[in-house]
Amino acid sequence: MFVVATAGHVDHGKSTLVRALTGEEPDRWEEEQRRGLTIDLGYASTTLDDGRTVAFVDVPGHRRFVPNMLAGVGPVPAVMFVVAADDGWMPQSAEHLDALAALRVRHGILVITRSDLLEPELALAEAREALAGTPLADIPAVCVSAVTGEGLDRLRAELAELGSLLPRPDPDADVRLWVDRSFTIGGAGTVVTGTLPAGTIRVGDSLELGPSGPRVTVRGLQSLGHKRDEVTAVARVAVNLRGVAADDVPRGSTLVAPGRWRAVDTVDVRVDGGTDALPEQVMVHLGSAAVAARVRPLDERHARLTISEPLPMRIGDRLILREPGADRIPSGAVVLDPAPPELRRRGAARRRAAGLAQVPESPELESELRRRGVAHLDDLRAWGVSAPPVGEAYRGWLIDPEWAAALAGRLVEAVRGHDRDDPLDPGLPTEAARRALDLPDAALLEAVLAQPAAASLRTEGGRVTAGAAALPEKVRSAAEQVAERLRVAPFDAPTADELAELGLGPRELAACERAGLLTGLGPGVWLGPNVVDEAVRRLRQLPQPFTPSTARTHLNSSRRVVMPLLEALAARGLTRREGDEGHVVT
Repeated sequence: MFVVATAGHVDHGKSTLVRALTGEEPDRWEEEQRRGLTIDLGYASTTLDDGRTVAFVDVPGHRRFVPNMLAGVGPVPAVMFVVAADDGWMPQSAEHLDALAALRVRHGILVITRSDLLEPELALAEAREALAGTPLADIPAVCVSAVTGEGLDRLRAELAELGSLLPRPDPDADVRLWVDRSFTIGGAGTVVTGTLPAGTIRVGDSLELGPSGPRVTVRGLQSLGHKRDEVTAVARVAVNLRGVAADDVPRGSTLVAPGRWRAVDTVDVRVDGGTDALPEQVMVHLGSAAVAARVRPLDERHARLTISEPLPMRIGDRLILREPGADRIPSGAVVLDPAPPELRRRGAARRRAAGLAQVPESPELESELRRRGVAHLDDLRAWGVSAPPVGEAYRGWLIDPEWAAALAGRLVEAVRGHDRDDPLDPGLPTEAARRALDLPDAALLEAVLAQPAAASLRTEGGRVTAGAAALPEKVRSAAEQVAERLRVAPFDAPTADELAELGLGPRELAACERAGLLTGLGPGVWLGPNVVDEAVRRLRQLPQPFTPSTARTHLNSSRRVVMPLLEALAARGLTRREGDEGHVVT
């Protein structure tokens, strides 16, 4: 199946043409059929000679119903643009063309109707002139008469060709169904309809009514009147929902894949034709939705839109910007950033515009990382960016390689600065390093440390270090005095008062241990750097097992030292307990 919307001025025969092609009545309301005037969206379908089904969304042509028209063409990838031979190009023809150009619709057929009433050449020439310079400039043209049937076979052939040219949607894409109708059926409950532009909906699926909205369950599916277990885009689909009332799903609502979309109320956009023509307030049309928005121009091409009702938007979404109450559509726009930064400082708008000028109009991972520095996989997916597998991320975060290289130099300076300021506590705690680089997660330090500029750094004990840090001369001298004493009596630990007299407090002693000058065994017990190996060597000389008292005598030490020493040896697996008092060197 493929879906085509009609477009064109009121009373140019759009509904009549759809009726002639399908044998179905697209006008759903009695008033429409009585007045011969399409007011709301209509739907019909037919099977072409090649077996492919084409579904039509028939839109109203009267200027009073432009919002309804825009709701119909918003999600549809192709158009059948209708111009009457006896009327020619008219005002709503131009407005509908503006809307299609804003959406960048480039697939379609130009149909000159009522060719039985007047030779169609003049109307065709007018239409070709109007289409020139738009994405629809080169679409094929067919002259028809719905009354006599002339040209309908050729139109069917062109429709078949159109169907073969349309890009194939991704059946695995995240579902975003824009609702264009909702109603209640007795015994079934709430039913909504829409054009599914990408993805697949299955019976039993759980969907969100708008991003992060209430969950609803797909109770049943139909497409063109036939029950389906699943419907794959592009398709017209009717979804029977469990868990919501029809009044709670008006036109403009969305059904989206859970957890895959974000409700967006501020976006930065690139405006077709520039921002000069934009009023301060516009109506933003996306899919079947129409919401008010405030425009803040950033430069001649870029603007920030603050939207009154959040919508699920992604990079590359095409918007129609319409002045409220006016006949014209001033511009179209493309979403460049659905999560823009705040603009607070003087000149921020100008700098932001300069950055946006480099942003492509389709989602690209490289571009997003280059301008953001870092991004989380969940955010990238919500913005429509294809991200690499989770295994290539750092706890879900990705970082731009050039940004990581720049941060490496900053990290080296931060570590060196910390060591200069506090030589007794060398190495920057990883959390402090994260804050210094303004990273959202300390896991990203791994990517920064992998850069050549950070080759001198390493992580150990929850710190980023630059190797051995130089102790202050006063501390080193005091430690050497302690070490000299311990060379003579390795297990005669100085008292706390003796250490204090040398100026060795807790921070100094800890720094000496990190520098490999002393070994701490417990509160107030400090021995030489090789004391553990020496203790094992000497204790092995004793008959096994030995008692703490025997060890104290053999080591020429005290209970204050021997008890924490034996605990340290046991904790390292160098000795084991045997009986109540016994110790054995392993």
